Amino acid sequence: MTDTTLTPTTVSSPDSAKARHRAEALDVLNHTFGYEAFRADQAAIVETLIDGNNALVLMPTGGGKSLCYQIPALVRQGTGVVVSPLIALMQDQVDALRQQGVNAAFLNSTLSSEESRTIENSLLSGELDILYVAPERLLSDYTLGLLQRARLSLFAIDEAHCVSQWGHDFRPEYQSLSLLAEEFPQVPRVALTATADQRTRDEIIHNLRLEDAPHFIAGFDRPNIRYTISESKQGRDALWDFLETEHPADAGIVYCLSRKKVEETAKWLAGKGRHALAYHAGMDSSIRQIHQQQFLRQEGVIMVATVAFGMGIDKPDVRFVAHLNLPRSVESYYQETGRAGRDGYAANAWMHYGLQDVIQLSQMLQQSGAEDLQKRVEQQKLQAMLGLAELCTCRRVALLEYFGEQGHAACGNCDNCLDPPVTWDGTVAAQKALSCVYRTGQRFGVGYLIDVLLGNSNDRLVKMGHHKVSTFGIGTELGNAEWRSVFRQLLAMGYLYADPDQYNTLQLTEMSRPILRGEQQVEMRRPVATKRRSTKKSAAAADVSDTVLWEALRACRSMLASDAGVPPYVVFHDRTLVEMAERQPQTLEELSTVGGVGDTKLSRYGEEFLTVIREHLAHRTHP
Repeated sequence: MTDTTLTPTTVSSPDSAKARHRAEALDVLNHTFGYEAFRADQAAIVETLIDGNNALVLMPTGGGKSLCYQIPALVRQGTGVVVSPLIALMQDQVDALRQQGVNAAFLNSTLSSEESRTIENSLLSGELDILYVAPERLLSDYTLGLLQRARLSLFAIDEAHCVSQWGHDFRPEYQSLSLLAEEFPQVPRVALTATADQRTRDEIIHNLRLEDAPHFIAGFDRPNIRYTISESKQGRDALWDFLETEHPADAGIVYCLSRKKVEETAKWLAGKGRHALAYHAGMDSSIRQIHQQQFLRQEGVIMVATVAFGMGIDKPDVRFVAHLNLPRSVESYYQETGRAGRDGYAANAWMHYGLQDVIQLSQMLQQSGAEDLQKRVEQQKLQAMLGLAELCTCRRVALLEYFGEQGHAACGNCDNCLDPPVTWDGTVAAQKALSCVYRTGQRFGVGYLIDVLLGNSNDRLVKMGHHKVSTFGIGTELGNAEWRSVFRQLLAMGYLYADPDQYNTLQLTEMSRPILRGEQQVEMRRPVATKRRSTKKSAAAADVSDTVLWEALRACRSMLASDAGVPPYVVFHDRTLVEMAERQPQTLEELSTVGGVGDTKLSRYGEEFLTVIREHLAHRTHP
């Protein structure tokens, strides 16, 4: 830790103190983390915290949130305490910091009592730079008493959206973190998250006592991610086509709604030759941990998971996130897809879904035991997610507008921009569908209503007398799949409501009246096959002219990572290897100017990578 105290004879103005702090922060950025300059709001956030002030930080995944609290923790006196909701990932976060020469540790239930005492003694003696702790442990009387006896530089509350009771990752313990303001009023606090709409931001501010803190909102755009959403019953076949065409050897995540589907999909992918692992909350914790470590430390692993997996995953080279079901909300979708392409290289957010997803999610919501108000809010969030899926215009623009960012132009990097959907005047079809819902008493689901529209007489339909209603057989111009698309889009546009209390029977909303009266037209989308744009060459390798050297550097990294017992990206990110391959440094001094090569890593690994580069150049000169 850097000592920022002044000698008794030093007289310093506030401006000179700020200048000194900025210089110290930049020095840590350069020599510890190996980067030349701060990005976007990082410098202002770091300066705010070093000056002892609180802050709220919203920064997209991969935007450099960690540096915003790590650097102030190293510049200020004392230990920085990071509140993290995920015990399983603390080891990897600590390993990454230690690789950079930072004295980091964690306190959680995986430690023995002797190991915990050793870390506690290091904290009290001022030896620790950064300490990770889960909110449950932090809030215990014992830990609070321990922290009261230690010198603390700051509190960083990571994944701060967990404080929101309306959010997708709500953790009740997070709401109790308000006591940090009472117990440690002189210690600056920073709340950080990648995902928060205005309602969630308000909850973070209120519950974490950050009313007077400056807000740093870096924006939600992830321009390197391509968004693709389509609907079909053949989700598995579409997934395999996507993987084979665009990611035949890449690491990625496949999200499924149920544990059963997770296990079936992982087994299916493994049977087709991919290294696929399952992860869900119903598995033994030790198996989950093994699978997580394999995903983080090995190349090309596909994790098939429920939403129990992903928060806090720092793996930068996840090249795709695929959804085989509709997520619960736009916030969930953004959070989950944001795990792709953290390194800034091209990545895919791919989703396949069906109307059954909406029905299943509504049923799960209704059976959740949540308060009625929360159920209504979550139903609205689900409706917004369905609306994004059925959109005809740029998905990125709609996604950003959902989070309050206006004025963006069409991105040119989503399916709707690259392959604009064919639209058609669906007014008559909408009138027929809505009228069928009304004529059958608003008491039936989609399958039954389609049978009426197609004139498919069956025992149940005859028993109900619906073979005699005026809408029986009036929809034969469309097929079953087309009618499903019509009903799905009417749900997305708010003209119909699936009542979870009545087995998701479809009911009319007030918005449907102008359609039925012929006063309003309805434009619908007719999905077209997405044209695949093969990216079989890895996203990072695409930036390298000398792929032989690139592969040699990757092999060196894998060997060193295996020896150190850490994931390869902890040694160096792909972006650092790309720069090495392009610049081909010959000396330690030249290597030190490569982004991501700090002093500790230069000393620890520099000669190994320089040897690879020199041997490659020698072989190229004298093959």
